[in-house]
Amino acid sequence: MPRTTPEPDPKAGRVRALFDRIAPRYDLLNGLMSGGRHHAWRRLAVDLAEPPRGGIALDVGCGTGDLSLALARYPLRRVVGVDLAPAMVERARSKVALRDWAYRVHLGLGDALRLPFPDETFDCAVTAFTLRNVSDVSKALAEMRRVTRPGGRIVSLEISPWRGGPLSPLLRLYFHAVMPLLGAVVARDRAAYTYLPSSVDAFLPATEFAERMEAAGLTNVHFRRLALGTVTIHVGQA
Repeated sequence: MPRTTPEPDPKAGRVRALFDRIAPRYDLLNGLMSGGRHHAWRRLAVDLAEPPRGGIALDVGCGTGDLSLALARYPLRRVVGVDLAPAMVERARSKVALRDWAYRVHLGLGDALRLPFPDETFDCAVTAFTLRNVSDVSKALAEMRRVTRPGGRIVSLEISPWRGGPLSPLLRLYFHAVMPLLGAVVARDRAAYTYLPSSVDAFLPATEFAERMEAAGLTNVHFRRLALGTVTIHVGQA
């Protein structure tokens, strides 16, 4: 696995430190906060990426490895996952090591803004709950396009900000009160689970994110909303 590049900006350092802190309880909190649905969302994202038999797939911001594991359900030759946070990657490696097909999954450190791979290395690239944590979404999308072969799909699964609607007060209560409380009680880190909802507020709405994908040179861009519109899967083609 190639080595990660030097830290590109202060936000990357803060994000890495945050996810290193919460790595031990990250999977537990994911299950609690999504009602266990995050696995199904990841499987759908991978299905929409249409990984080709015998191909090579990239998981950007692999975290504790759940999206890489979902990719490995397909008969791919290799699954590669990269993440900024060493503690998250170590947990991912521990989970992958329990599988018979562990030899097909390669995990290591890597920055979404400077992916350590040559052009057109992968047949598809996917990412989950990562791009709202980078300092330059357009650059991250451009990097995913750069390392994906022409015609390959690029898929992003992300929490989307909501704008009004009858459920808005309840959603805001959940994201800005319940999530930090769960973080404080379960992960003993209220600050981290206060940052995460705030990162959603600051992120691009689904239509604007689709426009960023097109500006990065992706074609056939479309998206699907899930979970009352709070989660969105975007799909584009390199």
